[in-house]
Amino acid sequence: MTYLIALDQGTSSTRSIVFDHKGRIVGLAQREFTQHYPQPGWVEHDAMEIWHTQRDTLREAVNRAGISAREIHAIGITNQRETTVVWDKKTGQPIHHAIVWQDRRAEPTCVQLRSQGLEPTILQRTGLRIDAYFSATKLKWILDNVPGARQRAEAGELLFGTVDSWLIWQLTSGQHHLTDVSNAARTMLMDIHRNAWDTELLDALEIPAAMMPHILPSSADFGTIDTNILDHPVPICGVAGDQQSALFGQACFKPGMVKNTYGTGCFMLMHTGTQFQVSENGLVTTSAAQPDSQAAYALEGSVFVGGAVVQWLRDGLRAFSRSSDIEAMAGSVSDSGGVMLVPAFTGLGAPWWDPDARGTITGLTRGTTMAHIARAALESIAYQSAALLHAMSRDAQQAGVGTLQALRVDGGACVNDLLMQFQADLLGIPVQRPTMVETTALGSAFLAGLQSGLYANLDELESLWRIERQFDPIMPRDEAQERLAQWDHAIRQTMAR
Repeated sequence: MTYLIALDQGTSSTRSIVFDHKGRIVGLAQREFTQHYPQPGWVEHDAMEIWHTQRDTLREAVNRAGISAREIHAIGITNQRETTVVWDKKTGQPIHHAIVWQDRRAEPTCVQLRSQGLEPTILQRTGLRIDAYFSATKLKWILDNVPGARQRAEAGELLFGTVDSWLIWQLTSGQHHLTDVSNAARTMLMDIHRNAWDTELLDALEIPAAMMPHILPSSADFGTIDTNILDHPVPICGVAGDQQSALFGQACFKPGMVKNTYGTGCFMLMHTGTQFQVSENGLVTTSAAQPDSQAAYALEGSVFVGGAVVQWLRDGLRAFSRSSDIEAMAGSVSDSGGVMLVPAFTGLGAPWWDPDARGTITGLTRGTTMAHIARAALESIAYQSAALLHAMSRDAQQAGVGTLQALRVDGGACVNDLLMQFQADLLGIPVQRPTMVETTALGSAFLAGLQSGLYANLDELESLWRIERQFDPIMPRDEAQERLAQWDHAIRQTMAR
């Protein structure tokens, strides 16, 4: 029994990965699922489809690994965060499509909360800014707009959960309604100082407390999967939201260590230790994955459109047929030719927080080609991430953490060497890509391994982390600063009314 399984439930696909005790992949299964866009700015998922793809990939990954369920030591879960599910307590059926983290329909509620003067209270208690990104206003929208939902919730018939809670409920056949602290910290409803639901915030949003899952540390007993899923009961021992799980999988256990995940969006987190700190530079404070009851915090900045800009070029503009083709197209020109692409398709996240901003392409000339636009799109991922790290550096200095030494990277787009080199050039610090880039899944497996006793401590996990390639900055700093100034100008044009 030396294998761990990570259930990695993402925004566009569901995966299950079997790791051996050294953190090496021995089996993997993945399935995409349907994205629903009922209105501009609205994004939904079918929660039952999410559950079915997770169950099926779990079985498939075990078969591909050539192991039996009895050899699985424990299961970890990592998931897209903030995505909101409400389901019937008796039947386990969702009452509405899951509202995805990207969805902006709840912005009017955010305006109302700001007008009530709740922003300082929410920032101090949850570490978050008021934004439709987080789960609270999505949950309120469901209660206010699904016929009969509020009455049923007040009668104790409905349950709320982020995707981790939804999967735990299904995996344990309705025996456990749980979440971990890292996911609860993304709802805008948890008091981050006490790791408990804040009754005043629940009341302000008219959310019945009975709907809420119980909060546990990220390494804990989350129940045992039903034997009708696999032919053996396997314990669920680790749960973390995808970005905190990636921070853990990158072995960023000490204050000042930073990782950036390049996925549909980009998410940068810096571990800040046991002290809560409010960002002065447009970031949010969140709970890091907590292997025990001791508090652990991180500063986080989110880019709403990262790798999704590549998908837009592929599917919207039909610039190429495969996402991987962008590196060759972008590399066919020496630079973007002055083109700046700001992919604010659903507004701008940290550090700007402008929900009304929309995408722009500036600097077009008669000589602009699709290759220049492709390069500008790729570079936009690095520019947005650079803005996060610069904000993070200022916060780190104010907190006495010191100068950031390196950026650890993961996620699908980190395999793009052109992007990683440009990122190092903009930042002026090394960018480190590990041998195992599946750090989101690995983090949840590590958390499960700690709880189940497969690993003794964090030092053992840290020894398993290895660099595959380090990208050192080669661009002169004055050139990098000039390019960053051009990006700032493009951002101001995007935000102009």
